[in-house]
Amino acid sequence: MSDTEDARKADRGRAHPSCPVHRADDGSWQVHGYTAARSVLRSSGTVQAGLGIETVEKLPPNVRRPVLYRDGPEHREHRRQTARFFTPRRVDEHYRELMERIAEQQLETLRTKGEAQLADLGFGMAIGVVSEIVGMRYSRPGIRRRLERFFPEKFGKPGLTSVRGIYWFFRQNTNWLRIYLADVRPAIRAHRRRPHDDLISHLIDEGCTGAEILGECLTFAAAGMVTTREFISVAAWHLFSDAELLGRYRAADEAGRLAVLHEILRLEPVVGRLRRRATAELRVPTADGPVLVRPGEFVDIFLDNANTDGDVVGYRPLRVQPGRDLAEGPGAAGLSFGDGAHRCPGAVVAIQEADILLTRLFALDGVRMTAQPRISFKDDIGGYEIRGLTVALGGA
Repeated sequence: MSDTEDARKADRGRAHPSCPVHRADDGSWQVHGYTAARSVLRSSGTVQAGLGIETVEKLPPNVRRPVLYRDGPEHREHRRQTARFFTPRRVDEHYRELMERIAEQQLETLRTKGEAQLADLGFGMAIGVVSEIVGMRYSRPGIRRRLERFFPEKFGKPGLTSVRGIYWFFRQNTNWLRIYLADVRPAIRAHRRRPHDDLISHLIDEGCTGAEILGECLTFAAAGMVTTREFISVAAWHLFSDAELLGRYRAADEAGRLAVLHEILRLEPVVGRLRRRATAELRVPTADGPVLVRPGEFVDIFLDNANTDGDVVGYRPLRVQPGRDLAEGPGAAGLSFGDGAHRCPGAVVAIQEADILLTRLFALDGVRMTAQPRISFKDDIGGYEIRGLTVALGGA
């Protein structure tokens, strides 16, 4: 591979603009530079936008919003109170054994059948881990199918102005109800009988209604289950495709393996686009001086471009090179987990469970990828979905 060749599997087809911050045709701001993106994400003068927040804003004012859609003191207090569920120490002491057990359960399918879809294995892994952390461990059979219905490969746009919109409106409301009755309500009832040290017990103590708890559970499902499935797939794709990288991963200790995974995630952020709305005047830094963003204006942060900003990440920004010195920012994965008040709380969980599953996968004799996966994109969040990555055991 040449020094300038692009190693990304999920190339979104966007060139890296020469200008790190510029106006879009619709009047919003687009941020592509790492330093500028980090500044916006860390600013206290913005609030969440996009990610379906327009629908959430239509809820009655007395309904508690999921944490993803809150900002300011209320959001900070919630994060402070729930941070204990996601600390590295808790992940190691409380969830490592669980992750190992679930990984073995998923790989038993591969051992038994001789082949499996990695997206299915990764989704089963993520569902088991996140369900335990959140408290959705009392679900009726079929949670994977219910979540797949709620997060389909192709979304329609719900509404009441067309036949297709009405179909999607009723479909998603039916899926909400299915998950509530089969997954969330049983968990609430069990937690009321016997409190647990998890998120659902915390929400019950906060006085949340069943609908509010459902909203939080679905937020964590999207953030912790769906995204982890995609990262496991893209990381495996890189390792199957690069013998040198796979050899390094197999030979490394845990710290070395996590460095490989963080570097893949820097190059391949599962969510490639975040949106913020300015509530105060922002001065976004650039090499030519600050750019002024006024209150009420929208800012789109393109994480895939920010994470490949050569001025910050260094030489060969489009290559997988573990061990980069990213002094600016939240860690070796760059801005892939976000930054600032809304940085993903489950970052440690996601990387840990991915490593535990992939380490065991690549320890299997004769494991191989049998076909090139297919990839699709979700433009609203710059996200990707990888399907058709079939793993098999034995000879070709």
